[in-house]
Amino acid sequence: MPDRADRPPYVDEHSIEVEAGADATWEAVLRVAERSTGSGGGSRAARLLGCADVEASGPRPLAVGSAFPGFHVETAERPRELALAGRHRFSDYLLTFRIDDLGDGRTRLRAETRAEFPGQKGRIYRALVIGTRGHVLAVRRMLGTAKRRAEAIGRAPGYSAVP
Repeated sequence: MPDRADRPPYVDEHSIEVEAGADATWEAVLRVAERSTGSGGGSRAARLLGCADVEASGPRPLAVGSAFPGFHVETAERPRELALAGRHRFSDYLLTFRIDDLGDGRTRLRAETRAEFPGQKGRIYRALVIGTRGHVLAVRRMLGTAKRRAEAIGRAPGYSAVP
């Protein structure tokens, strides 16, 4: 992960409580993060924006060195933190998922966004993405999807957390 001084400025953080342990939540975050832009449309959008990462590559499941449209993995510390970085014409950004163990098979899943929007075009892009609340809706949708998936994984017959 970039040195704290090199990280883009803080934008926001959202969280959700999950009725599943850290390992199930981790597995859900890996799946949801990659699938958020993993479709053919994600690759096309990444190319249009001039993203540094436009194709899926590297190890699976996601680990340091993995990439998918719009993002590459900077940190993957199972089952606590997944940091996804990206860059395109209008922004440099970092989306970090953190999993806090709340005990009793529950976790809190947090998503922190940091981004820089350089120049006039970056300011316009920020207004379109952040100012319209599109970003908030997208992150909350990802968190909700990860929650549902983690809870399903945790309830699956025969599931056991594997470190």
